[in-house]
Amino acid sequence: MKHRVIFGAILGIALPAATLTATAPQTCESLVSLKAQNTTITLAAVVPPDGFSRPASGPSAAQQAVTNSVAFCRVAATLTPSSDSDIKIEVWMPVSGWNGKFQAVGNGGWGGTISYPAMSEALARGYATSSTDTGHTGEGGSFALGHPEKLVDFAWRSVHEMTVRAKTIIEAFYGKPPRLSYWNGCSTGGRQGLMEAQRFPADYDGIIAGASANPRARLNAAGLAMHQALWRNPSSLIPENKYRLIHDAVLDACDAIDGVKDRLIQDPTRCHFDPSALVCKGDDGPACLTRLQAEAVATITSPVTTRSGVEIFPRREPGSELGWGFLFARPDPPPLVADTFRYLLYKDPEWDWRTFDLDRDVEKAEASPEIRSADAVDPNLQPFAQRRGKLLMYHGWSDALVAPRASVNYYNNVLAQMGGAARTSEWIRLFMVPGMGHCRGGDGPNTFDTVGALDHWLENGQPPGRIVASHATNGRVDRTRPLCPYPQLAVYKGTGSIDDADNFTCR
Repeated sequence: MKHRVIFGAILGIALPAATLTATAPQTCESLVSLKAQNTTITLAAVVPPDGFSRPASGPSAAQQAVTNSVAFCRVAATLTPSSDSDIKIEVWMPVSGWNGKFQAVGNGGWGGTISYPAMSEALARGYATSSTDTGHTGEGGSFALGHPEKLVDFAWRSVHEMTVRAKTIIEAFYGKPPRLSYWNGCSTGGRQGLMEAQRFPADYDGIIAGASANPRARLNAAGLAMHQALWRNPSSLIPENKYRLIHDAVLDACDAIDGVKDRLIQDPTRCHFDPSALVCKGDDGPACLTRLQAEAVATITSPVTTRSGVEIFPRREPGSELGWGFLFARPDPPPLVADTFRYLLYKDPEWDWRTFDLDRDVEKAEASPEIRSADAVDPNLQPFAQRRGKLLMYHGWSDALVAPRASVNYYNNVLAQMGGAARTSEWIRLFMVPGMGHCRGGDGPNTFDTVGALDHWLENGQPPGRIVASHATNGRVDRTRPLCPYPQLAVYKGTGSIDDADNFTCR
């Protein structure tokens, strides 16, 4: 098949049309003739090594370099499960060296683009892979205004529809279905993974859900409330050049709590930093905070609560200071935060975020089926567990965008629903990552192989007891550290380098 596909692409030979009922492997080009409900194949062609050129359109934040070291069959399709749906998907399949498995990859923010970089990583490891633009293009939530079906597509339908079609395309190309199917996503992709486990437990055998942006309504409400509190009085704003000052002071106060001075906070829930220690003794300057700035720090690192004290969303943990600028450095909150209320709740492009009222608007948002459709909060994963599905969650403790305890809270809710850790540890595990920001980056070891851990779990039936993470400076690894299944922590054995994971144990 390998040679037939490549020569057909080079010579432009018209190959026989395929149908979805075929059992023999199909050539790549013939996949353009596949027929499926609400599906139009728009492209089917072999891409040679280093031959992929990504489309010019799409959110600028996602325009990362994409390379392909192996030849693959690229299939693009448009899915229309509703009269107002326009879901774009792509499926990439290695021409040779397929490992027999399927790995779909998730999105970030409001979606709106196909995740080519993540697809290229999956392809390089031998997986057939797929991604969707979630049914629209663009970075914000304006697509949903007047288009309730497109909101449904973003909330959950696009991923499920992509999954079903991708499996069909993979089976047509190889002549057999994937042996195992994995989901791999962080942020919105983490929420998408939880949604799949809750709504469609048969779609994936294993799910990686990192830093899940969930529940969206409360997450975005908390972001808006925080933005209002900080920008209500410009004197309380913290200059970006003081984030490092605060970060260093937090580490000085809490680094040694775990018994190891490594400039990392192993468990930020034990850190109770008082920003008043940084208040200037005299005039404002770069080495201190004004009283109002210190109060702003306390606000950022406190849970967001209603006037009656009900917690809407957990706090940003100590150690996350270097990531605050994205949310708070500019006068207007990012669309990532404001658009839930601008376009979904009030349906008004001119809505002024300054009129947001936490108590009123959270109540209204949670009364809206449209808005809640994107919240993946159901802790009953019994159908997923009964199918022997595996759920690997992770979250960086220094995440400034999505409060880390949101993942801890959901994990604990699942355990409470499903009978406790003793009955769930074989199929769900959470790994909290000290010093890591939102999905990646940060002071701590932040590069680790969740795909390999999930694959070993499914193939060998052994839940990951630790995942080794690394930190690099200028391309050179300078520290490794084990990540432990929550609530275990990496504890230093007492001898050897603190930069070597072998000198730590999980307990």
